[in-house]
Amino acid sequence: MIIQKPTVELLSTEPYGDMLRRIERIGRVCYKSEDRIEEGSAEKFIRGIIRRGHESVIEHGSITVKFICDRGVTHEIVRHRIASYSQESTRYCNYVKEKFGRQITCIDLATGFRYDLNNESDRKKYDVWQQAMENAERSYFQMIELGATPQEARSVLPNSLKTELVTTMDLREWRHFFRLRADTAAHPQCREVACMLLDRFAREYPVFFEDLLETEE
Repeated sequence: MIIQKPTVELLSTEPYGDMLRRIERIGRVCYKSEDRIEEGSAEKFIRGIIRRGHESVIEHGSITVKFICDRGVTHEIVRHRIASYSQESTRYCNYVKEKFGRQITCIDLATGFRYDLNNESDRKKYDVWQQAMENAERSYFQMIELGATPQEARSVLPNSLKTELVTTMDLREWRHFFRLRADTAAHPQCREVACMLLDRFAREYPVFFEDLLETEE
């Protein structure tokens, strides 16, 4: 069994500058202020419409991301309806096969819940979790050996199973996602990947997300 930490990967290819200029052109249609487009005007314009709550304009931009996290976390993510999703399927992926290393991969419980593995209480909880993951792997392999299909055997796989989820949302929905999932009230493991992604977005698409960084506090 492999234990790994969650990650996020940005799959979008539209450069930030191109996205800014395109959304400015679209947004200025609302005010018929196209004549005010000039070098460097896009960020100021977009920052202003976000501040005024006119976020429908930024629905014209979207970003695609790949989450590598546990299946329990993806159940939180896919509750965001205004999005497109493609996910690794346990119906068709047979983890006994060589391309999966003939083992299941689980997302480390300790990172999302911030376990201190030098702390006796946290270590005991972690050891129980790890044993459960190993038992799940053993049961999955036994079912496959007995002739079960992957879609039958997946019934014994845990929430902690590593999965890959490709997600596309428009910019407004990403902002909504971060308001909920990067908040301190969010599920700790979901918040872990949301904050990871928000930090990345704030660096690469600053005008659209920089004001949300305070959500992480």
